[in-house]
Amino acid sequence: MFTNIQEYQIKLTSGNTTCDTAVKHFLESIQQHRRLNAFTEVYAEEAVSRAAELDEKRKSGKPTGKLHGVVVAIKDVICYKGHKVTAASNILKGFTSVYNATAVQRLIDEDAIIIGSCNCDEFAMGSTNENSAYGNALNALDETKVPGGSSGGSAVAVQAGLCMISLGSDTGGSVRQPADFCGIVGLKPSYGRISRYGLIAYASSFDQVGIFGNNINDVALALEVIAGADEYDSTVSRLPVPSYSNEKENGKKFRIAYFEEAVNHSSLDKEIAAAIKNSITKLKDEGHSVEAVQFDLLDYIVPAYYVLTTAEASSNLSRYDGIRYGHKTTAKIENLSHFYKLNRSEGFGKEVQRRIMLGTFVLSAGYYDAYFSKAQQVRRLLVNKVNEIFKDFDALILPTAPTTAFTIGEKKDDPIAMYIADIYTVFANLTGVPGISLPLYKHSNGMPFGLQVMTNKFTETTLLQLSGLLMQHYKMT
Repeated sequence: MFTNIQEYQIKLTSGNTTCDTAVKHFLESIQQHRRLNAFTEVYAEEAVSRAAELDEKRKSGKPTGKLHGVVVAIKDVICYKGHKVTAASNILKGFTSVYNATAVQRLIDEDAIIIGSCNCDEFAMGSTNENSAYGNALNALDETKVPGGSSGGSAVAVQAGLCMISLGSDTGGSVRQPADFCGIVGLKPSYGRISRYGLIAYASSFDQVGIFGNNINDVALALEVIAGADEYDSTVSRLPVPSYSNEKENGKKFRIAYFEEAVNHSSLDKEIAAAIKNSITKLKDEGHSVEAVQFDLLDYIVPAYYVLTTAEASSNLSRYDGIRYGHKTTAKIENLSHFYKLNRSEGFGKEVQRRIMLGTFVLSAGYYDAYFSKAQQVRRLLVNKVNEIFKDFDALILPTAPTTAFTIGEKKDDPIAMYIADIYTVFANLTGVPGISLPLYKHSNGMPFGLQVMTNKFTETTLLQLSGLLMQHYKMT
C-alpha cells in the first residue's frame, strides 16, 4: 500500500490518502501478524489520535515535518516518554520511561507517528532474538527461521509491512545482520552520528542507533532527521548533517576495496561467496575500481569485540540492582548482598548473565592486561587499518553474515558458534565507521542475504550514494 515515504507524502498532499488510513492499515497488519511477535507493545489508540492531529494540521495549511505521517516502530531499548521500555528483560519489567530519547524526540518533531515498541534480544545481547523475555520474534519469510538479532523485532516490523521504517540499535551488527536475514535495508551510521541519549546502554563505545527500511531514500531521510549534535550526549559529533535524502547517485565511478580473506573465509557459505564475487566482477566491468586488500586480523576481531563489549556491559549493567527501580525479588532475603544476587539472578536471562560474568572476568586484576589491554590494542590496529584503507578507497565491501537465517534453536546451545557468526559485522563497530546491509541476493534455500558496505567515518553521503547504485543495478530479483 505504501511503497516509499515520498510517494506516501505525495498522496497525503493530493488528498488520495490520510494519516488515519495509513495508521489503521498498519494496525490491521500488526493484528494479522501477531504470531510473528515483532512488537512488545503497540500504541494503537495513541497512533490513531496522532494521525488525526496530523491530518488536521495538514488540512489547515500549517507547515508539515519531513516525516509527516510516517509510521515508525522503535526497538525496546529506546526511551519514549510515558511508555514502557524494558530492553526485553524481566529486570525492567513494567518500567516506564520518564523522557524521550533524542532520536525519538526528533522523529516526533518532524511529524512521525510512533506505532509501537519492538521485540529484541535482552539488553541487545544476541544474534537471533531468542534471548528475549517476550519469546522470540519469527522471520516473516520462513517462520522456522530466526529474524536475526538483536534488533529482530524492528527488522520483522519493516519486513512484514507493519510500519514504514523502524529504529534499532547496532553494537556489533544488530541492525545489519537482521536486515540481512529479513531481506531489507539496515544502516548503522558512524559512531557519534546519532545521539545515544535515551538508548539503553550495552557497550557505550560501540552502541549506535540504526535504521531499517525498504529502500535507500527512506533510510536516508530518517538519518537526516535524527542525526546531529545533542547537548545530552558528549560523544555525539558536532559536524553538520548533510541533506542525505537529496544526495543522489550521480554516475560517479567508485574505488572499492574488499578483504580476500573475508570472501574466501572457511565460515562463509559458498553461494554467498559466489554472489559477492560476481558483484565484484560486474562492478569492475562497469568501470569501478575494485581491489583486494590484505587483512590478516580477521580472526582477531570477534575475540577483541567480545572482550571489550562484555567489559563495558559488566559496568553498564551494574546499575540494575533492584534497589532504585526494576525487578525486586519476593524471596526471603538474608542480607543486602543476597538481595542483590537474587534480584539480578531472577531478572537477567542466561545470555546477559554470561556476558556480565565474562566482562567482570576480563576486567579483574589478574586478567586485565592479558585480555582487556590486548583487545584495546587490536582495536587500535583495526582503526589504523581502516584509516589506511580509506586513504585510497571510497568504500569497503564484505559479506553481512556467513550464512542465511538460522533455524530457530539451531545455535541456542552453542554461544561460541553464535559469536563467530558476527565475524563480518563487528569490524564497523570496533572502528566506528558506518555500515549498511543491502538486500541484493537470494539463496537457493529461498532466504535472502545481503552485501555489506562500509565507508569512512562521517561519509554517509558516499555510503548512501553507492548503496543507491547497488540497489538499482545489482539487486537480483
